[in-house]
Amino acid sequence: VQLVESGGGLVQPGGSLRLSCVASGFTFSRYDMSWYRQAPGKERELVAGITGGGGLRNYADSVKGRFTISRDNAKNLMYLQMNVLKPEDTAVYYCNARATMLGEYWGQGTQVTVSS
Repeated sequence: VQLVESGGGLVQPGGSLRLSCVASGFTFSRYDMSWYRQAPGKERELVAGITGGGGLRNYADSVKGRFTISRDNAKNLMYLQMNVLKPEDTAVYYCNARATMLGEYWGQGTQVTVSS
């Protein structure tokens, strides 16, 4: 089982980034997927989640209207489109897969830094 994030980097305030998470080793469509983030000195927090079929999505209040989560089950991919980035969005972003009775998996994280 593997989850690999990519797409992080340094961006100026107001800019955009798209994160990707590619999954392997499990039946991707059976798992709800989420993005979490952890800033230095803070606890890991949920950013956005999407159900296995993609029909339901949820977002943290801090990113509503700016971030969009999506998935492509045919390609075992999940995305996080991040627009109007703010310095407080700076964190390591993690991909998470979870399914009741099946288990939970984490990626290794990708750094997002928003700074001028």
